[in-house]
Amino acid sequence: MGWRISGAVEEFLAAAGEFLRAERARNTVLLTVTEGLRATAASEYSAVRPWFGWWPGRETGTVRGAFIHTPPHPVLLSAMPAEAVAELATELAVAGRALAGVNADETSAQAFAARWRDRTGLDAKVGRRMRLFRLGELSWPAPGPDGDARLATTADRDLLIDWFEAFSQEVNEPTTDDAAAVDDRLSYAGLTIWQAGGVPVSLAGVTRTVAGMVRVGPVYTPAELRGRGYAGAVTASVSQAALDAGTTEVLLYTDLANPTSNALYQRIGYRPVEDRVLLSFG
Repeated sequence: MGWRISGAVEEFLAAAGEFLRAERARNTVLLTVTEGLRATAASEYSAVRPWFGWWPGRETGTVRGAFIHTPPHPVLLSAMPAEAVAELATELAVAGRALAGVNADETSAQAFAARWRDRTGLDAKVGRRMRLFRLGELSWPAPGPDGDARLATTADRDLLIDWFEAFSQEVNEPTTDDAAAVDDRLSYAGLTIWQAGGVPVSLAGVTRTVAGMVRVGPVYTPAELRGRGYAGAVTASVSQAALDAGTTEVLLYTDLANPTSNALYQRIGYRPVEDRVLLSFG
């Protein structure tokens, strides 16, 4: 039995949800993206045409791999057997699915890219190397910066959209609807601002809670305000709020090319889980 592919998030979660939740940290993006799609009106995603897939093992029929693809983002893979990776690349190429890249562990990403090149002629290059961190014991920055944290509100909307756009450009994320992303986060109190002297100076977001887990991000401070401890303080604030709400696992991703953020998150209690790579096609 090969890949099963669907455009319906509920069908995907009914088939692959148990598999994803069994490794909720490593599958944090698959879980949080699908939860966001479930919680948001389908009409808002009609232009995205997301695809979801699961790979039942040939002998037992038990799900052993999953993927999601929400254009313009790269296809996102869970851990899966090598044969499933090759089959998926072939199946998506035959279907004519346009892919910007692949996001997976190093071995799977390279194997997918090699088969994709064979089928499409498109080469791959490294777009970003990332590390997943899990919060251990939270350690607040000491000494902390001036100011305090507060939940963002609709009164902050214009500023938040500007910051989301600046963050996307800085990390070279695909162009998305930042206004819709901000509105979605505001709808469930998913954005926190650090303010100093009553002025917003830094931002941290969290995903919806799913399977007892949240993921922190984005974390953004305007360039002219960096180096003052605001990012560490706002990250610690949202992390503590998640713990206070009963979340049992708090996660975040870092760009391995940014040693400052990697060191910062480890100082406040985050510990490495695994590395992933984003390969871009064309």
